[in-house]
Amino acid sequence: MYFLSGWPKRLLCPLESLERPLHIQTDPQRAFFAVLFPSQLSIWYCRPSVLIVSYKELSKAASQFGPYKQAEWRPDSTMIAVSTANGYILFFEIPSARDKYLYEPIYPKGSPHLKGTPHYKEEQCAPSLNLEMKKVLDLQASITSLQSMLEDLLVATADGFLHLIHWDGMTNGRKAINLCTVPFSVDLQSSRAGSLTGFEDVYIRDMEYCATLDGFAVVFNDGRVGFITPMSSRFTAEQLHGVWAQDVVDGTCVAVNNKYRLMAFGCANGSVQVYTIDTTTGAMQFSHKLELTPKQYPDIWNKTGPVKLIRWSPDSCVVMVTWECGGLSLWSVFGAQLICTLGGDFAYQSDGAKKDPLKIRSMTWGSEGYHLWVIDGSSSSNMKPERNANNEAQQFGILQFQFIKSALTVNPCMSNQEQVLLQGEDRLYLNCGDAAQTQSPRNTLAHSEHNHTRERGPFSDGSLDSQGLSTLLGHRHWHVVQIHSTYLESNWPIRFSAIDKLGQNVAVVGKFGFAHYSLLTKKWKLFGNITQEQTMMVTGGLAWWNDFIVLACYNLNDHQEELRIYLRTSNLDNAFAHITKVQANTLLLSVFRDIVILFRADCSICLYSIERRSEGLNPTASIQILQEVSMSRYIPHPFLVVSVTLTSVRTETGITLKMPQQACEAESIMLNLAGQLIMLQRDRSGPQIRDKDNNPNQRKHLPFCAPVVLAQSVENVWTTCRINKQKRHLLEALWLSCGGAGMKVWLPLFPRDHRKPHSFLSRRIMLPFHINIYPLAVLFEDALVLGAVNDTVLYDCLYTQTSAREHLEVLFPFSIVERTSQIYLHHILRQLLVRNLGEQALLLAHSCATLPYFPHVLELMLHEVLEEEATSREPIPDPLLPTVAKFITEFPLFLQTVVHCARKTEYALWNYLFAAVGNPKDLFEECLMAQDLDTAASYLIILQNMEVPAVSRQHATLLFNTALEQGKWDLCRHMIRFLKAIGSGETETPPATPTTQEPSSSSGFEFFRHRSISLSQSAENLHSKFNLTKTLSMPSGPSGKRWSKDSDCAENMYIDMMLWRHARRLLEEIKLKDLGCFAAQLGFELIGWLCKERARAARVEDFVCALKKLHKDFLWPFPVIPASSINSPFKNGKYKTAVGEQLLKSQSTDTFVNMEMDTGISNTPRSRSWLGTISSSQREIDTVSSHGPHMQDAFLSPLLSKVFLIGDECSIGSATDLTETSSMVDGDWTMVDENFSSLSLTQSELEQLSLELASKGPHKSQVQLRYLLHIFMEAGCLDWCVVIGLILRESSVINQVFSIMQSSDIDGEICQNIKTGLDAVDKWASTDCPGYKPFLSIIKPQIQKLNEIVEEQVQPEAFQPVNPSKVPEQANPRAEESRTSSSHGANPQSDAGSSNASRHEEDKAKTEDEDSFQEGSYDCVVS
Repeated sequence: MYFLSGWPKRLLCPLESLERPLHIQTDPQRAFFAVLFPSQLSIWYCRPSVLIVSYKELSKAASQFGPYKQAEWRPDSTMIAVSTANGYILFFEIPSARDKYLYEPIYPKGSPHLKGTPHYKEEQCAPSLNLEMKKVLDLQASITSLQSMLEDLLVATADGFLHLIHWDGMTNGRKAINLCTVPFSVDLQSSRAGSLTGFEDVYIRDMEYCATLDGFAVVFNDGRVGFITPMSSRFTAEQLHGVWAQDVVDGTCVAVNNKYRLMAFGCANGSVQVYTIDTTTGAMQFSHKLELTPKQYPDIWNKTGPVKLIRWSPDSCVVMVTWECGGLSLWSVFGAQLICTLGGDFAYQSDGAKKDPLKIRSMTWGSEGYHLWVIDGSSSSNMKPERNANNEAQQFGILQFQFIKSALTVNPCMSNQEQVLLQGEDRLYLNCGDAAQTQSPRNTLAHSEHNHTRERGPFSDGSLDSQGLSTLLGHRHWHVVQIHSTYLESNWPIRFSAIDKLGQNVAVVGKFGFAHYSLLTKKWKLFGNITQEQTMMVTGGLAWWNDFIVLACYNLNDHQEELRIYLRTSNLDNAFAHITKVQANTLLLSVFRDIVILFRADCSICLYSIERRSEGLNPTASIQILQEVSMSRYIPHPFLVVSVTLTSVRTETGITLKMPQQACEAESIMLNLAGQLIMLQRDRSGPQIRDKDNNPNQRKHLPFCAPVVLAQSVENVWTTCRINKQKRHLLEALWLSCGGAGMKVWLPLFPRDHRKPHSFLSRRIMLPFHINIYPLAVLFEDALVLGAVNDTVLYDCLYTQTSAREHLEVLFPFSIVERTSQIYLHHILRQLLVRNLGEQALLLAHSCATLPYFPHVLELMLHEVLEEEATSREPIPDPLLPTVAKFITEFPLFLQTVVHCARKTEYALWNYLFAAVGNPKDLFEECLMAQDLDTAASYLIILQNMEVPAVSRQHATLLFNTALEQGKWDLCRHMIRFLKAIGSGETETPPATPTTQEPSSSSGFEFFRHRSISLSQSAENLHSKFNLTKTLSMPSGPSGKRWSKDSDCAENMYIDMMLWRHARRLLEEIKLKDLGCFAAQLGFELIGWLCKERARAARVEDFVCALKKLHKDFLWPFPVIPASSINSPFKNGKYKTAVGEQLLKSQSTDTFVNMEMDTGISNTPRSRSWLGTISSSQREIDTVSSHGPHMQDAFLSPLLSKVFLIGDECSIGSATDLTETSSMVDGDWTMVDENFSSLSLTQSELEQLSLELASKGPHKSQVQLRYLLHIFMEAGCLDWCVVIGLILRESSVINQVFSIMQSSDIDGEICQNIKTGLDAVDKWASTDCPGYKPFLSIIKPQIQKLNEIVEEQVQPEAFQPVNPSKVPEQANPRAEESRTSSSHGANPQSDAGSSNASRHEEDKAKTEDEDSFQEGSYDCVVS
């Protein structure tokens, strides 16, 4: 509503004064203010804040009168009455010196300001005034209160009298009334015989006149409070009657609010009690209380002292309260606290030291509430007048606090908009972002300083009428529009402002005329003819209708009330305006669809239809009167009407079902009468249903029913004219802001599925709910309330010198206003559930289920109910939590909602929660069934806290297996860690390990972290020094420690079992691609495991099936027979010399192995043999974890990015290097080796090359297949090598496998299996896939050799290491392979040797392993 802005300012007094100011009072027009010193009266001008005249009392008279105490202005600002300590009243006249001004503005030459403009001097300069003492009145008793009452001055004295003095005929007009003779009662219906006992020796301590109640609120010296009203027009003791409030006995001061008919009484206990008058009985009726709560202000809530002053703002929307101990607090009219300076940065310095609160002697509001003038009691008392060393003007303590306020306070028609608009003295604050960027392609760079604050949010609303949520919520900063200085100079202060529906245009109204601004063009439009501006005074506010500005004004030339409509796009001139004469003064104006509604001073409501006419160049709007409704029977005073709105809201929602077209019609008038919301509905009971025959306009002339009171204490009302069938609940509701009581919504209740509504079910229901912000706008579809909140920034650390202690920047923080918003849907759902309206709650919730924060809504509702009920001290007779839990189960987000709520709640409340929502074990299983693994993982944390470790292990195992199946690698890694944590954190017996499996020396995960096996890098020693990964040395690092506990060891075994089981399943189902991902992502030691499984799971049972599955998995095309395959130059080895040798010359193995990877892997030296697997380092796991999110399918991508074409002889980094790159994002594959350009290829060779490339699969698949090929080759799984060799159609691979089989004593079973498989493939190729035939014919000689080997073998022998010299060198590998085989192709000789060596070493290692595992701890290094 109102918000503090910036730092307060301090006024400099140009006159030297040894006295301190003690009272400040603005005149009724708020153009001047009077400052009272003990013997001096000064008149100041408000803007600019300059001293005009000062009256100094002579010392003789000063001693006679005594010090000045209080001042009161005459309503027309021509006189001031000053009371003194010795019981005198001094009357000062203020004659104005005509056409004399103290200050004149000086403009530069060529300035557009013309001195000939009317009212020019009055607006720009402070007028010259005089002060003359006209009359002295001696009342011979101490004066306690002065109050101006119409043409009289009311004076209360300490002897218990009330004096009524005329401003004019002062002598003859004196009337004194003894309070003892005024009858007092509890209400006006009681008997009035004589005065009430106990009022004999009292006098009035403070009083204030209330025009709309026609009486004055009083505080007596004994603390009682009351209201005195004249029973007739004659103001005599016999005609006065008083009522008093029985509950207040410690009153200190009073202030009245004329617009809302409220009386605020300050009390000695620091609270403010607000009363109103009951219109039926005349009794004082308690409304609400303003008090600090211990929750918000634990240090000072009960130490404020008595209330010292209360001041309502000029627009009656807020009240300022201050206490004896100091501090300021600002409250909305019905008790919502907006600001309090007793806490936060106002009360504490940046170093945490407590500040003394600002003590206030007197305060008064400035024009339109933009300023609060304060006489600072604390700083002025210790300020010595000698502080003028530099001949500076004397500073005394008048502070000016600056405010910005919501446009709703003065222009309530803004309440049907979804924007927040705040108006300051010279600027506007908008929350609608930058229209230029959200709506228009032009000017995208304009206003670049605000660009960072206008990103589009995550969601936006597509409807034309509603602005995108992104612009309304996207950031916390305001879009600030500076009001045009030319307009402001002659028309300060700004009285009204309005923004259009799309948030692209704003209009402001000052003293005269108006101006408007476009956010698209960043330009203001002012009247071209200044006389037109200065002869028009807007009275009832203004509103936008499409491209038109609608306003009610008074024409000063013709002395005529008018309703005017101006087109935004044309020049601002009366020639382009549509002007309609209006009978009476318009107080309020509002627009609903195409209807303008006016509320006039004669208490009548007038409806006009507005229509766009496209005549001539500029379109115009025409207005026709529709209907007049007199409200004088119901409204005691027109000034009491706060807002008037036309809405489509009605009590009978059934009409919408029969005639949906009426849903958006003007159905009712909502009138806020001094906080009472009154509704006038159209009367449809008459014979007007036959609309079809009549003119369609006839329907608009339906009469209105008698008014109904909907709610009390209403500050603002929001409603919309849009329709949305999906969100009817929210769009047909009425939203009310009720100050301290929070918000209310008048929600329509719809029968489900268009059934007949229950007769007992009302059509609407009023639901109250509390929010933490002050609401300024409601986003209807988005279920959000927008608001603003004051925030503060301390700058006192910048002023460290002692001389700066008096600086306002040190005493006060800098105040800023921030945008804020809040969800309210959970409050409404909860209120419906409390009232057993679950069906309505479901309808409403389903309509909002698409909102991005809907899960948060359910979670908030569950959390709030849980906190309230679980922490309640008394037993709850009818708990709501089971209902809320049941309600949430209706939504698919049920499982997430419960677990998120539980994890944000303390553990002590979990039992209460799960008693209502269900056992966490069952919920966990539901998550698994629903495949929602992330939520299941959250439930696991709950189970770990609520159940024994065995239960959480069992559930973790379930989840781990499911995550493995679904390839959720991140989750798998977390689960491995979780399972280990369970193992290390418990001392109970470990789970029984299945005996069918061999114990592993280490988990696959641990293996990559801590390997310490040394390898010789020379190719010559390869065959004799081949050590398989299985021959592990136990490191002495962290993994060594975990062998100290049996349970740890068992836990790792347990995890390994699951990993092995998964790997086995993948191999059996021929999911090689998944197997590769699994190994790369979880750091599973594939080679070591394959070695063990060589004769079991790693066997290929059906070669044809495996071949087909790999083609499908790797998107590898089946081969076709090319037309030129007979005479291909590639088939006869010629190409070998052309490409391969050049490549070998041009790029040595070393430089290739050590080259830097394109994707950002550090250039670490790599082992040149495929056996480098064993000498890996910590970085693999690091790479895996650091690139986690990117590792979807591509283990192993960019190793080959530079080596698109490399020959067989070129050996590169080992499988370990490939594992490392597995965690990379796919690299850039466009790079081809630089030397390729120097190769000489003929046309036919190029054609053949392109054909070969076309028959290959995707490059990524090729890389992955080669990686797997080398894994299998190192593990000795020769049958898989054959299958991959067939797919790649590379005879070199097949040759390599066969040469290994020839050169070593291979298990006869493997040879037999390969032979059978190849025969099956040959048979299949003949019938189904002839494309394989050419390749099979190339490797036919090797197959025949294989047959011989199989026949020779009688029984398998133990593997023996083979002397490398015995391995026959493979003759000239074919050129085709040397071209396409990438860097993974190792030297066949080393492969043959390594495979043999590997098997021998593996057996040795296996026995070693088993023996040592039983001993419990061992250390071995194999070299």
